[in-house]
Amino acid sequence: MVNRLSESGEQRIAIAVDARTGKDIVTVPQIIHTLRSQGMDVRVVFLEAETDTLVTRYSESRRRHPLSTRLGAQATVAECVEAEREMVQSIRPLADVIDTTELLANTLRRWVLQSVEETLGGLTVVFETFGFKKGLPKDADLVFDVRCLSNPHYDRTLRPMTGKDEAVQNFLLEDERTTDLMHDIEQYLRRWLPSYRDEQRSYVTVAIGCTGGQHRSVFVAETLAQRFKAMPLAQIESILLRHRTID
Repeated sequence: MVNRLSESGEQRIAIAVDARTGKDIVTVPQIIHTLRSQGMDVRVVFLEAETDTLVTRYSESRRRHPLSTRLGAQATVAECVEAEREMVQSIRPLADVIDTTELLANTLRRWVLQSVEETLGGLTVVFETFGFKKGLPKDADLVFDVRCLSNPHYDRTLRPMTGKDEAVQNFLLEDERTTDLMHDIEQYLRRWLPSYRDEQRSYVTVAIGCTGGQHRSVFVAETLAQRFKAMPLAQIESILLRHRTID
């Protein structure tokens, strides 16, 4: 099918896969591997969310889950969600995973566009910030906690700002632990990210969290992203930045 579309002049093709794909969904990972081995640029975005969030969305939209007819009338939405999650789990390691829990629609749209527009080939590293008070993002492969650093939130002048603002950055750099912590995280990533690429991973999401996801985590993630762009590893093709709170 892809070859026929290519011959007809189509350059870009988007395909959606979910529980409605049925039993054929088990063949999707092999299809992806085959297309990539043929030199085709295949971008996979895997959307997921917490079960409670998905149950609420189905309730608000008044739609039935696609698996409800297959599992029986007595199956709850939560049971259908878990069944679907198990069905598509084999696709997850091949994709850029985005946890849509608590994510605004326009932010999701921007993140998806950012993902498909990036150059592929090597490993794509996603630096994603979040606030622990809203829980861990499900799309995280590695999680670093930077709540040990001095908190700008308690400075009334800095509170409305973010880690992108110079005043917040200067405040954090006054704490020598900030530099030490960023150095340690960077060295850990430089040591172990190549191993993810060796396992045929295309994406690794490095989640960095502080209490609210606004100051400390943002500054640390922005700094690390700049350092890896300035001195990239051979295995890293691109760097993405995502801020769950301030986006």
